[in-house]
Amino acid sequence: MTFENRLTTTLSAIVLLLCSIDASAKDQMNKNFIDDDVIASAVEQLKQNTPKEHHPRLEAGVQQVARLWRQSDGTPHEFQRFCLEQFQPTTEAKRTLLARMDSAIEALFGHRVALTRRLREPADLEIGPQTPVDSLLASLDPFDHLLEDLFTTKVAFASLLNFPRRSLDELTSLGTSLPREEWAAARLIKLLSLRIPGALRQAETMAFRSGEDYISSYNILMGCLVDSSGTRLFPKDMSLISHWGLRDEIRALYSDPAKNLPKQQLIFTVMNRIIRQEIPEKVVNSCELDWNPVDNTVAPHQEGNLTNLTPFEPATPEPDRRYETLLKIFHAQQQIDPWSPDYPTYIQRRFLIDRELSEERVEQLLTAVVSSKEAAAVGKIVAKRLGRPLQPFDIWFDGFKNRSLISADELDAATRQLYPTADEFQKAIPGILTSLGFSSQTADYLANHIAVDAARGSGHAMGAGMRSDSAHLRTRVKADGMDYKGYNIAIHELGHNVEQVLSLNKVDHVLMAGVPNTAFTEAFAFLFQARDLELLGRGASSSDKQEKTNRLLDLFWSTYEISGVALLDMQVWRWMYANPNATPAQLKEAVVQLATELWNRYYAPVFGVKDSPILAIYSHMIDAGLYLPDYPLGFLVTFQIERFIQGKNLGQEMERMCIQGALAPDVWMKGAVGTQLSAQPLLDAVAVAAKEALQ
Repeated sequence: MTFENRLTTTLSAIVLLLCSIDASAKDQMNKNFIDDDVIASAVEQLKQNTPKEHHPRLEAGVQQVARLWRQSDGTPHEFQRFCLEQFQPTTEAKRTLLARMDSAIEALFGHRVALTRRLREPADLEIGPQTPVDSLLASLDPFDHLLEDLFTTKVAFASLLNFPRRSLDELTSLGTSLPREEWAAARLIKLLSLRIPGALRQAETMAFRSGEDYISSYNILMGCLVDSSGTRLFPKDMSLISHWGLRDEIRALYSDPAKNLPKQQLIFTVMNRIIRQEIPEKVVNSCELDWNPVDNTVAPHQEGNLTNLTPFEPATPEPDRRYETLLKIFHAQQQIDPWSPDYPTYIQRRFLIDRELSEERVEQLLTAVVSSKEAAAVGKIVAKRLGRPLQPFDIWFDGFKNRSLISADELDAATRQLYPTADEFQKAIPGILTSLGFSSQTADYLANHIAVDAARGSGHAMGAGMRSDSAHLRTRVKADGMDYKGYNIAIHELGHNVEQVLSLNKVDHVLMAGVPNTAFTEAFAFLFQARDLELLGRGASSSDKQEKTNRLLDLFWSTYEISGVALLDMQVWRWMYANPNATPAQLKEAVVQLATELWNRYYAPVFGVKDSPILAIYSHMIDAGLYLPDYPLGFLVTFQIERFIQGKNLGQEMERMCIQGALAPDVWMKGAVGTQLSAQPLLDAVAVAAKEALQ
């Protein structure tokens, strides 16, 4: 049994154990231990020594504490005594409590980020061979019990007693008329809105880590692929991670779309084999066998093109591990559901707590894009530029970018020369930021708060949790230097890091750190990434008219593609909740069916090709738990920001927007660009651009 299988078996055992031991705890959780008479008595006693203007806050606070108080927290008498001791009856006392909690949360969660980042380094970074213990360390979060401990020690109850819980509608309605201190208090209460046992949080962490392990080590060794004639189309040493590397190689091949079409078609076939779990198990992360993806047959690996073909034979496919991995994350969330009565499914928690956007609204935004008439118009432009009918993988058409006119080899040579190591990219950050409009002082400040690491996987940004720490930028840096794919990812992650530093270090309350949700930090990452060639001195200026048009068409095409992927992610989670006892094989069939139906509804009319499941290739659908909607939402935010900053300084405007902190999405958008989040501005602009391009 491999180490990964042992980890999976251990995780399954933990989840089963939690199912059995938490039944009585769930029963206790679902009972109102503190009755109405006890609550009324506590309220009346508190009112005697509290100014009248604080009575509504007092009443709400006692109710909030009672709702989450369990028998293990103390008797009804102890509940009353706690309320009498911890309620802060004046504005000044309440302000002091908020400041204490602001500092404490920064210390607790800041060290959590720093410690878990350190524990994950052997798994996340290229710092030497991995050992069996590294994955265990990466799945260890010493703070999984942190929120539980905040309740056990009654620190959480002190906050719940003194600060009201505000609904999303209330926060959105009040907007910036609500004082910043009250916004910070609302964010504190949001943090304490769920009381989930630490053991369940630990199982959740392990499930996600297991998914990350599976995805981060899923590489296809392209030099071992052959077509039906035995020809090798890819370099011997090319290794592409699924799905990012495979997708980005398809994009890079648009530099010569006619010549490279067979390569794109072969990669597309590989993707389909992965989705359907028809890929031979022994070709994942291995070159032991040569693989013909078209016929899905294998033979012992030989060097060079196979003119004298060794007989190719069918091989044992990968077990349905892809879908088993997703189910383990789902089952971990199922165990949390009963402990979240206000948000009883993971779907609701992701949308209403994490995004503060309803599932229905997000679906409407994404559907507006994929069902738009603009999709068909831009599809015609893509086909015209390719000089052929569209094929399903053209959802990743890259020809709107100037890089499509530059060979991949030329771009790789340029980035390797500039950035032979991660340290060289680190040194270049101040110059990159001043090129984007940041002052030299701000650029140096940001660079001093960002650390660059060479990643094992495709790359990611990891923000700090306290102001004394640094944000971390991870991207792939090969032995011969950073290739263009790694550079492109690095610029994307730099956008994340700049947002992370600004919205933590320059915001007024740490409790307000960040932006409304992941989509908003993605928007800044996209803003940076769209300027990658310009930063290399190889792209047109972002103020150039044709460049603006191309960037707009590219942004729309990317939004159109990823919106379908995000809708699929949402549909898959709904299906799992409707079929909670499904097997991996049943989930696989459902994913393929749902992906195909989405394709036929929104993409086949544009592409002229039916029954493709390609929307299901995204790795984040497997390991990230409903993360994918953040991408298209991020594109919509990106466009609204791009349109607003035209003629303005990107660096100055980004800083102004980021230091708003974690306001509700529409409040943040109104402060940033003057209007709420919408798909219509992008659709309207694309309609004009597409009409001009087709004339």
